[in-house]
Amino acid sequence: MATMQAVVLKGFGGPEMFEIQQIPKPTPKVNQVLVQVHAASINPIDYQTRRGDYQDYMQLPAIIGVDVSGVVEAVGEAVTAFKPGDEVYYAPRIFEDAGSYAQYNVVDESIVAIKPKTLSHTEAACFPIAGGTVWECLVTRANLQVGESVLIHAGAGGVGSLAIQLAKAMGAYVFTTCSPRNHDLVKQLGADRVIDYKTEDYVEVIQRETDNQGVDVVFDTIGGKTIQQSLEILRSFGRLVSIVDIDTPQSLLAAWDRNLSIHFVFNPINAAKLDSLRPLIERGQLKPVIDSVMPWQDASQAIQRLEQGGVAGKIVLDFAD
Repeated sequence: MATMQAVVLKGFGGPEMFEIQQIPKPTPKVNQVLVQVHAASINPIDYQTRRGDYQDYMQLPAIIGVDVSGVVEAVGEAVTAFKPGDEVYYAPRIFEDAGSYAQYNVVDESIVAIKPKTLSHTEAACFPIAGGTVWECLVTRANLQVGESVLIHAGAGGVGSLAIQLAKAMGAYVFTTCSPRNHDLVKQLGADRVIDYKTEDYVEVIQRETDNQGVDVVFDTIGGKTIQQSLEILRSFGRLVSIVDIDTPQSLLAAWDRNLSIHFVFNPINAAKLDSLRPLIERGQLKPVIDSVMPWQDASQAIQRLEQGGVAGKIVLDFAD
């Protein structure tokens, strides 16, 4: 029996819950492709899963990880869209499929997309979850329009850095919050007004700079009190999209009398969003921001580093032997 190595989550808790194991190499079913993983990136859901936030949805032991860039090695007999040798990228279905922290991954062909030819595997691994999420939030849910304004919270993060670029490509005026060390980065990505969250109150800044009209869209990536506070700086018929759940009750009355829309987004996985992003990527309008690249065997340490904060862009795992 052919085998592979994988980073296996054996229990819920700290970084020690991950273990590198030799396990059977998967075989694609009739509508699946087998992909040799070349790169995978780290996401907040990794440490949330490890510490047990989603234990009701999981069975252990498990292979986690939600970003893949790699090469098709084999296909099921009903697969028509892909062939061995194709370079692909995708996000495995969270809590349903085996994740990306393994040398090989099997996945339904319906959620796989051809990797943009302008990207290396390391670069492409930054896009599936973050890029798909940004497209879902700004295009599908917020329906951001040319000439509108948007506040993107945490613009230097893996999601925020792509959100800035997509919003600019869509013709929006972009406010973003970040720490002083990342001001130059977010300006290079296209942010029009950078708000230092350590020394400035974003509510005051936006009210002042929009003549108390507010922005059209707020994109929340940090949670906490952000949703309730952000409602204060949305103009009438504005839209707020959040990728963070609310763990404590908040008053949303401010949304009622101004006809505000609030969208909570848990990104539906599909290839269509990645196919939509490809032209922007290949034209250079969307570029990955890579904080660091680490060997895949160091996945536990990489996840812990993201959990500790201060990461600009994405941490990527390299599967080259």
